[in-house]
Amino acid sequence: MSSGVFSVIAILFVVLYLAWMIVANLPRRDRATSHGQADRTGMVIYWRPGCKYCMRLRMRLRFTPLRYAEVNIRQDPEAAAFVRSVADGNETVPTVTVAGKAMVNPSKAQVLEAIKMHAPHLARG
Repeated sequence: MSSGVFSVIAILFVVLYLAWMIVANLPRRDRATSHGQADRTGMVIYWRPGCKYCMRLRMRLRFTPLRYAEVNIRQDPEAAAFVRSVADGNETVPTVTVAGKAMVNPSKAQVLEAIKMHAPHLARG
C-alpha cells in the first residue's frame, strides 16, 4: 500500500516540476526580443534554456508588474557576446541590465533595488 502512495507522490512531483519548467522557460508575452532590439533604458534579462538560476529569477519576476525584455543567449550570438563582456568572459546567466547597468546572477531583491534606484518608471503602480 505504501509503495502505491509513493508512486503517486513521485508522479505528482514530476508533473509539477515539468509544469514549472515549461512556465519558467516561456518568454513573457510581447516582451521577448534580441539584444539589438532591447531597450537599453529599460530592463533586459539575458537567459538560456535549462538554467535553473534563470528559471528561478524569471519565475519570481513573472508575478511582478515590471516591464522587461528577455533575450535567450542561445538564439542571439550578439547577446551571448554582451553577457561575456560583463561577466569576465563567461556566459553567466541570468545577467540583467537595468537602465544599462549590468548585474550578473542577481537576486529578485537586487533587481528591484536597481529598478528603484535607476529606473523607477519600469514599476507600474
